[in-house]
Amino acid sequence: MKKFIIERHIPGAGKLTQEDLQQIAKTSNAVITISGKPYIWVESFVTADKIYCIHEAENEADVREHSKCGNFPVNNIEEVVTVIGPATAGD
Repeated sequence: MKKFIIERHIPGAGKLTQEDLQQIAKTSNAVITISGKPYIWVESFVTADKIYCIHEAENEADVREHSKCGNFPVNNIEEVVTVIGPATAGD
C-alpha cells in the first residue's frame, strides 16, 4: 500500500473536544470497515485550524472515497515517496 498525507482545513480544529475527536475516529473506523478495501488510518495531527492525516491505501481514489463517505473535508492529498529522520544521517 502507499502512504498519503491528507490536509483537512477545519476552522477551530484545535478546539475540538475529546468527544468530537472520538466521534471523528469512530466515523473513520466505520468507513474503513464498511469499505472492505485494504486501508489503514495511521494517525492524525491536529493544529489550530487543520488536521493532517496519515493514511495507507492502494491509491488516492480510495483516500478520496474514505473522505467522501465520512464527510471529511479534503484540501490536499500528497503521496509520501520516502521518509527520513535523525537516523538517516548515519551518525
